[in-house]
Amino acid sequence: MTLWFSTDEFTEEERQLLQPYFSNVDGPVFALINLPEVVKGALFARYSRTPKSIRRLFLDEFAEIVAAGHMADVGVKHAEDIYERIFLEYGDDSVAQLGGVHLACEQASQLLTKVIERGRLAGYLEQSTRYITYDDKPGGRWRYMIPPEIEADAELRQRYVEVLDGAFETYAKWIDPMQQHFREMYPKKRADPDGVYKATIRAKACDTLRGMLPVATKSNVGMYGSGQVYEHLLMKMRAHPLEEVREYSDLVLAELRKVIPAFLARVDVEDRGIEWSRYFERTRERTREVVAGSLQSPTPDPRPLVTLTDWDPDAETKLVAAAMYAVTNLPDDQLLSAAHKLSAEEKSRIITAYAGERTNRRHKPGRSFERTGYRFDVLCDYGAFRDLQRHRMLSIEWQRLSTGSGFAVSPDIDGAGALGDWERVMRSCASLADDLASRGMEDVAQYAIPMAFRIRFVMQMSIREAFHLIELRSSPQGHPNYRAVAHEMHRLIRDVAGHRAVADAMRYVDYSDVDLERLEAERRTAARKKERAAKHD
Repeated sequence: MTLWFSTDEFTEEERQLLQPYFSNVDGPVFALINLPEVVKGALFARYSRTPKSIRRLFLDEFAEIVAAGHMADVGVKHAEDIYERIFLEYGDDSVAQLGGVHLACEQASQLLTKVIERGRLAGYLEQSTRYITYDDKPGGRWRYMIPPEIEADAELRQRYVEVLDGAFETYAKWIDPMQQHFREMYPKKRADPDGVYKATIRAKACDTLRGMLPVATKSNVGMYGSGQVYEHLLMKMRAHPLEEVREYSDLVLAELRKVIPAFLARVDVEDRGIEWSRYFERTRERTREVVAGSLQSPTPDPRPLVTLTDWDPDAETKLVAAAMYAVTNLPDDQLLSAAHKLSAEEKSRIITAYAGERTNRRHKPGRSFERTGYRFDVLCDYGAFRDLQRHRMLSIEWQRLSTGSGFAVSPDIDGAGALGDWERVMRSCASLADDLASRGMEDVAQYAIPMAFRIRFVMQMSIREAFHLIELRSSPQGHPNYRAVAHEMHRLIRDVAGHRAVADAMRYVDYSDVDLERLEAERRTAARKKERAAKHD
């Protein structure tokens, strides 16, 4: 094992408290066991706003209120025998959906978190760069991954460490000055509690500076998934080109086998899991070879932030036919023919009625909006990508991150006087990444690239998912960079696809100008806390 991880220091008493509820007390990957579901969910929910590990959170907040003792083991062996017979002998994959695990995946690079979070049928919550400052050094190191691929080259490793240390030192140097810059720009209003104002200023500073953080930056991910989800994840991880991902898969498998061993019996069977992983690897490499020979490395044409590359000109007509289906007794093709004969006003009236009187953005229209959809090509900074990538009810594919498309920079970087340091970090990291790529380590080179650099990815989604993504990611508390992506998607649906009835139904797309993105949300949070406190008095 070449991966290095910092470890929490626990007293012997703390270790005894932890052991009944965690599959291990020392490693970065562990399962939560013998705990009520509500406690597991609460622990993972705290990930986004704390630098603490789950085990430390448990000790600080939950240990005293959780009943002592283990859950009974009655019937476990018998159940595993049944699962093994159905799963292996009959090949009924659906039984692997019946067992789930809350898994903590800590100290994972940004590249690894994207692999972990790629599955659709699972729940995830990741540590946020908005609420956490990466200015500490657990175990004496800045929080970034040193790729195992360079460990054997002492000179290259030293250069890598010097460059990434420099990026983290510069990021940490600007945390306080950037907050002061925003305090001067947006003075505190008398009505705002100190906590609300401080949290908002801090989030604004973190949002602005996160582009300095390299993709090697470590994060914590909480995940809940079924045995089937984990099996597929492990197959993919074992076929991944990065050693970090492959080594981490062994840690994941070891912990899952302590909790749901029967569901993972096929993972390392030669003609099952091992062969599946080889298939994924062979397919990836062969496709890359064939495409490289066919395209001969053309230069990409210039593209804007978002391009609508594919849509259905008859989308609104098909949507109308789908909306009529459940309230009639007519066959689908007859309804489509009828919808074609309706006027634009009649179609709009049906779409409006079907979308309903939405009183908030969580009122999503029905599944008829899944009848057709859109395909967007996006070129934005990696920081915004990592937020948008979490939308799983769509098809997303991304390209290898490189320095070729340049980097984004907020005007506030210049306004605060940090532009020189920002550009210095971008240059030094880009030079390292380009050198790694020139040595044939294009995948490894991604670790060294700061999150301000742009990545190209495609998102294909139904109209229904477009409602969810665009309305959520355009909300005032969102990061400015992904708000811009959401705004452009909405504009393209309305003006390029010409789907005005659909665009109008997205009534919670927010175009308002925002100075302090988190301020109103923090105000609402403070008001809810005050209301709850009043109820308990």
